[in-house]
Amino acid sequence: MTTSVVPPVPKRGFGYWLKKHFFSTWLNSVITVLFGALLIWMCVKLSNWAIFDAIWTVDNKEHCGHGAGACWAVIQDRGRLILFGLYPYEEQWRSTLACLIVILTIGLSCLPSLWSIKKLPTLWVIGFGAFVLLMRGGFAGLPLVTSEQWGGLSLTIFIFSAVFVLGMPLAVVFALARRSSLPVIAKGTGLFIDLVRSLPLLTILFAAAVVVPLLVPDWLEGNKLGRVVVAFAVFFAVYQAEIIRAGLQSTSQGQNEAAAALGMPYWSLVVDILLPQAFRNTLPSTINQAVITFKETSIVTIIGFFEVMASGNAAIGGGEWTEQFVEVYVFLALVYFVFVFGLSRYGAWLENRMRVGHA
Repeated sequence: MTTSVVPPVPKRGFGYWLKKHFFSTWLNSVITVLFGALLIWMCVKLSNWAIFDAIWTVDNKEHCGHGAGACWAVIQDRGRLILFGLYPYEEQWRSTLACLIVILTIGLSCLPSLWSIKKLPTLWVIGFGAFVLLMRGGFAGLPLVTSEQWGGLSLTIFIFSAVFVLGMPLAVVFALARRSSLPVIAKGTGLFIDLVRSLPLLTILFAAAVVVPLLVPDWLEGNKLGRVVVAFAVFFAVYQAEIIRAGLQSTSQGQNEAAAALGMPYWSLVVDILLPQAFRNTLPSTINQAVITFKETSIVTIIGFFEVMASGNAAIGGGEWTEQFVEVYVFLALVYFVFVFGLSRYGAWLENRMRVGHA
């Protein structure tokens, strides 16, 4: 009599992974089935509301709110207001092109071949300069559009980009100044950083928009948007400076001593050795600070700027589309999600690429 040998269960593959993580015990199996059923029910409901039962065109807007799904007709009708704010209708192609240039600049900044002390600043000066020139106009036959008329998503992108362009170099200066061997510079910078960090962002922006014009002469006043961007950049810089300082402190002191023994100039030591390591060591915190900054751009609506959140509120504030506030806020959430998720995914890729020992 022969006995059959039962082959061993393979310890790899999707089936093994599924059993190990979701069906390892009877309790895990019950929880998996219950949550799976709940997830399927939610997906079906959401799909019916957002896609299959939705109203997509303004021609069918009379069906909105009568048992139908989402009324995306509000996006078709007020989408330009959300994306461009008060920017002149016939000139909105300029705002679109300017935003695409900045997004392209951000994308090119992700290429390792452009990570140098000369190439990256040059790229941002060209990209950001083109954005401002297109948005403002006043040359080559383009009508002048003052910053008071900028709004929507284009204003949000402008504020975020301007804060980064001004704030990141300033953060490096603050971090190096706080580590200075001269007590006056180190203590003074530390006092300034702690003072700015102790104030809410809204207070600083409000002071830049309202208080500064009362304290400075007219020729030094500038426009309201410029003052707010500079104040926002300083606020970003003091937080980012502490992140960079932590990265600098994580580097080995022996590298400083080796550079001194070789006669390496201070700025060469900082630019070529210390800062690359500091940014690599603090990359997760830097990406997190960038995400926070992008979301905090919505605060400027309180001091009178028509950024994307304010434009969304205006889109449902006229009475015609008041009941479609859910659809507008879902659309705004998707806009923020695309940018924030893109930043976080790029940060994860960059963190993996810059890992020590990466081939």
